[in-house]
Amino acid sequence: MQLFTREWGEGERIAVLIHGIFSSSQNWRSLGPVLADKGYRVIAVDLPGHGQSPRAQNYSIDLLADSVLQSVPGRPELAIGHSLGGLTLSAAVDRLQPQRAVYVDPAFTAPQMSWWQRMFVPLVMRRLLSFDAAAIAKHNPRWSHEDVATEAEDFAHFDRKALRFLKGAEMAAPNALAVPSLLVLADGSQLVGAELAERLRGLGFEVRVVAGAGHTVNRDDFDGFLKALGGWI
Repeated sequence: MQLFTREWGEGERIAVLIHGIFSSSQNWRSLGPVLADKGYRVIAVDLPGHGQSPRAQNYSIDLLADSVLQSVPGRPELAIGHSLGGLTLSAAVDRLQPQRAVYVDPAFTAPQMSWWQRMFVPLVMRRLLSFDAAAIAKHNPRWSHEDVATEAEDFAHFDRKALRFLKGAEMAAPNALAVPSLLVLADGSQLVGAELAERLRGLGFEVRVVAGAGHTVNRDDFDGFLKALGGWI
């Protein structure tokens, strides 16, 4: 699937950015210009079923990874993925072959829930997607007005059929280090706990935590996020 892409900069160095669930390339509206100022040509994708990219009959991690590979240049200098985008990057990294990979609070595990809690996940997701800008701002008090507005827009564009994929998607952390890689985690991450972070550190991943930041690290504390990227961008 050929994906919609959003670009900043015209440098020869390529940076690929992959957003998380329900979001779009607009998630990177602050990071894109910063990387462009550093000489990158920044290419941010809208994943299948998100933003302005096409919809699919069925969704899978393989579809997401293959679509990214079809839509961006191979061997970029830098690749960054957030949440579902981090999981997608891990599925594509062997073939994409970036010089450096950054995983931002990636969806490497699902939060631990009882069987009855899992039953309500689709309902919770649908309720979340019904949030208007006021509700998004209430749940994300550290976000800028622009981030709140773009999130509301992205919720409206998300293909609800992909929720079925979420229910059965396999989330698995990498078992090996494919390229030099950095983990930038939320404070108290629910997707990469302390034990998993230590295992990944043992594989060669560098692990950094942005104190006080929630799951969408780059929107909760952009300055802290940039500091965590120090030496990698």
